[in-house]
Amino acid sequence: MAQVSLSKVEKTYPNGFKAVHGVDLDVRDGEFMVFVGPSGCAKSTLLRMIAGLESITAGDLQIGGRRVNDLPPKQRGIAMVFQNYALYPHMKVYDNLAFGLKLAGTPKAEVDQRVRHAAELLEMTHLLDRYPKQLSGGQAQRVAVGRAIVKKPEVFLFDEPLSNLDAKLRASMRVRLTDLHRTLREAGAPATVVYVTHDQTEAMTMGERICVLKDGVIQQVDTPTALYNRPANAFVASFIGSPEMNLLDLPLQGHGGGLRVGLGDAWLPLPAVQMAQLPASIERLTFGLRPEHISALPRPDGSSLPVAGTLRQLEHMGNEVFVHFSLGAHGLTARVPADQLGDLAGAQRGAIAWFHLQMAQCHLFATDTGLRLC
Repeated sequence: MAQVSLSKVEKTYPNGFKAVHGVDLDVRDGEFMVFVGPSGCAKSTLLRMIAGLESITAGDLQIGGRRVNDLPPKQRGIAMVFQNYALYPHMKVYDNLAFGLKLAGTPKAEVDQRVRHAAELLEMTHLLDRYPKQLSGGQAQRVAVGRAIVKKPEVFLFDEPLSNLDAKLRASMRVRLTDLHRTLREAGAPATVVYVTHDQTEAMTMGERICVLKDGVIQQVDTPTALYNRPANAFVASFIGSPEMNLLDLPLQGHGGGLRVGLGDAWLPLPAVQMAQLPASIERLTFGLRPEHISALPRPDGSSLPVAGTLRQLEHMGNEVFVHFSLGAHGLTARVPADQLGDLAGAQRGAIAWFHLQMAQCHLFATDTGLRLC
């Protein structure tokens, strides 16, 4: 496999629209890297530039230490799996897998060996004699992945490959693809993977590292855990996590030698560790708190801060409940275990209830730039 390196890569279209802005990124040899971001953030454009399906306006792209800016896709050592499976309907699965190898003049015995090896890896040996119309969506996607495997590329590129599947199939295919990546690594043939998705659940569960994009600019590249616990800015904080982080633009004032933020009719004291890192003379900030750090019951260790809020809605998700409530003009969401609702269990819309905030878990961002403050 190979490392993929992008240095100051840009994409500008003939009409002057700049889609990619000076991207610097190293995808390590054998790594599973996920590009994630909202629609229109240029994640697929960036992937297509790596594949050679989009030209590079400026910067350098290297695969395995070789500059490939001007090389056609077939000379880049890549294999791509698209959102639509693009299987030949008149060919059986075996022939769909073998077609590219036959075109390249690969010996018949090697073609057979590669096809059957890929089929074993993807547990689809029993599908080799079927036609695409006889396959389920998940099976067809496995064939598309197998077609990439038989090429033995240096880099695998996936462009939202699971978006056409239903929720259950997406979940099973997530497991199958990450398990395949680990299997290849353990077999001594690690696969470098660049995977594009708009689904942050896919990103968090599949990626060894995640590259978060917005408007053609990288916002943060890190492990799923680091992205979740230490987002670099308010955009990453809001995009990673479901339900998304509560982010509120709040005033800040000194009080008794400390600092506090105003939320509704309440003033919430900031923890000393966050307070010590704030710049002097700051008057407003963006206060963030994840829904799971708001509870309906006080914490046994007394570390939560009670505030009175107005209940708006309860969303029952099975083992947990998303509680939507208001503090003054601000709407917030709490993520509460179903057996810890307390008085909220029978409360009606508009009821006043107590919510308990774990202030030690708060995140603080600059209101103007969105950058993390501490």
